[in-house]
Amino acid sequence: MAIHASAIVDPSAKIHKNAEICAYTVIGANVEIDTGTIIESHAVVQGPTKIGKNNHIYSFASIGGDPQDTTYEVGQDSNLIIGNDNQIREFCTINRGTEKEESITRVGSNNLLMAYVHIAHDCQIGNHIIMSNNASLAGHVRIQNWAILGGFTLVKQFCMIGMHTYIGMGCQINKDIPSYMVASGVQTRIRSINAEGMRRRGFSPNAIAAIKRAFKVVYRSPGLLDQSLKELEETESDHIEVMQFVQCIRSAKTGIMRGPNEE
Repeated sequence: MAIHASAIVDPSAKIHKNAEICAYTVIGANVEIDTGTIIESHAVVQGPTKIGKNNHIYSFASIGGDPQDTTYEVGQDSNLIIGNDNQIREFCTINRGTEKEESITRVGSNNLLMAYVHIAHDCQIGNHIIMSNNASLAGHVRIQNWAILGGFTLVKQFCMIGMHTYIGMGCQINKDIPSYMVASGVQTRIRSINAEGMRRRGFSPNAIAAIKRAFKVVYRSPGLLDQSLKELEETESDHIEVMQFVQCIRSAKTGIMRGPNEE
């Protein structure tokens, strides 16, 4: 175990012998850090927090801080769980969860969180996600696997961002984004499907074509949304990607983001 002499480590912290704690880092009480994880200088990790294997947390990150929630009181059950192989860059902030929602903020594995990213209390972040510089999540946000958020993206509380989505720089997200979509613009709208992202990740031409048909049914047909979803469930049930798209819409807590031609 490599712990620099200038680091401050609480006696209750559990640090694997193959983890590295660099100079002037502060590791608080009830923190667990697994093998291969590196905590760079001047980072702060507070608990209760569990950090998995082979993560790299860069300088001045603040991990596991108290929830920024006026109902939170010191001593309440509040946890942060981070998976494996994440890169968490300079000045990122990730807050623990509250008792409103299982008391856990969760970050999965193989994610890239660029500088100044903020993940608030009770967020649930999947795997293989990229959050570019200054992207910020309010409380209770959910992001599914392989989503990409452009720099300065702001996501309102309780919103969900589906898998394999792409969100352009500077977007303000106040509704759910269904899987496989592209959202962009100062007045943020769903613009198209994420065809390029799907191709890069090995989706078949048939799967991409099916999502394109689903996009047209939901965002370009004049019918009611529920009728459009029933149509897709009848005509595209053999395509798992379309069913994932439909499920995102059906489970939306905040409604879904408007399409390209909607006012």
